[in-house]
Amino acid sequence: MPYDGLVAAAVDRLGRNVVVCLNTGYKMRDEKKMLVTYGHEGAWDLDDSADENRFTMEAWGAQMELRAIQRRNRDATVRTRAAGRPKGKPSYGFQYVRKVMGGKIDHVELHPHVSEVIREVARRVLADPENNTCSSEAARLNRAGELSPADHLAVMYGKSAGGRPWSPQSLKDILLSEATLGYLMHQKQPVLGKEDGKPVRLYEGLWDRGTHEALKSAVLARKAPWARHSNRDYLLTQVALCGLCHTRLYTQTSKYAPPRYTCTARNKGWRQAQHCRPAPLIRAYLLDAYVEEWFLRELGDGLIYETVYDPGNGIPERMAEIRASRERLRADREAGLYDAPDDAAWFRARYAALGGELAALEAEPQRAPGMVRRPTGETVADRWFRAPDVQARKEILIDFGVRVTLFPASAPVRWVPGFMHGPERDATAMR
Repeated sequence: MPYDGLVAAAVDRLGRNVVVCLNTGYKMRDEKKMLVTYGHEGAWDLDDSADENRFTMEAWGAQMELRAIQRRNRDATVRTRAAGRPKGKPSYGFQYVRKVMGGKIDHVELHPHVSEVIREVARRVLADPENNTCSSEAARLNRAGELSPADHLAVMYGKSAGGRPWSPQSLKDILLSEATLGYLMHQKQPVLGKEDGKPVRLYEGLWDRGTHEALKSAVLARKAPWARHSNRDYLLTQVALCGLCHTRLYTQTSKYAPPRYTCTARNKGWRQAQHCRPAPLIRAYLLDAYVEEWFLRELGDGLIYETVYDPGNGIPERMAEIRASRERLRADREAGLYDAPDDAAWFRARYAALGGELAALEAEPQRAPGMVRRPTGETVADRWFRAPDVQARKEILIDFGVRVTLFPASAPVRWVPGFMHGPERDATAMR
């Protein structure tokens, strides 16, 4: 777009760096454009040595002012962190509380909604880490309309959401971060207190240390599956199998016909499907309705039990906390941070104190953490009809190990439902 020149309130509005200001000024000069700022009489003429020197000095002053501001901000951040107070953005699941709008942070507390959102994600991952992954949970949160961390932060501070979706990596970072334990963080590491060498805790965590370690094991130890789980709006894409070659059915869509479940293994050249002819084919809404009717008839009145993580009596969690503190101190010692005589004495005292606490806890009786099953108070039918979308209902079928085998229309039996695991049931043939 053509323009005649550039107007700014001052030289420091052109840029806060000498190089940026001079590049802008010389660009205007070389292109014969006008450059005007408040406080300078008329337009700048950088071919004139006096104007050039004055412009350079004002740009240098802008850079010096910027460096002074940055230094003050860094010093304020260091003082705030040393005092054990938060600064910057709150971690996901937490919120800052100020007594005066725009004032200093008074304290930190759990956000009433998003803390439950991330706790539900952690519960689902721990209950079934093979099926409930960071990718599937991110997709579930997007379908449910939950704000991503960036959008939630924007809305919390009075801005509009940008429509940014959840990503598997951001969810993984949240689950693995020690910020979920309520710690004051710096460069993704807990800030240690000067007196006791323990992490500074701002508030109670989203979960305890034992749950954090279990999440690390569940998230990091899992390998990528051979086939990715589908998140499309089809009920049986991970449930239905071909009755001839026993491979998974896929959906076939066309603008001239409704979606259909069919076997595509023979078309792909798979060896086990060379005799899969004719391939079974059925309209998706018909098979969905048949399976829903059968499933609710078989299990609709049954009570649902959920698998949750029980941290035990807290002794293992506290021991893990102390061991983590000792490992951090030991790593800092090996890095040479406590080589001075007074620092070495402090290190020995803190390390000995942590060792004494650990020995005292080891002498107490422990109830180990683990997964437990408990009733939810709702039936299968209740959860089915409360499911917000097709994907939620598909997860219910997968949780109960439902498998549907589809045969061609010429077969004596069109489809056979059953259970992959759990209590043995007689498969019911449906025509």
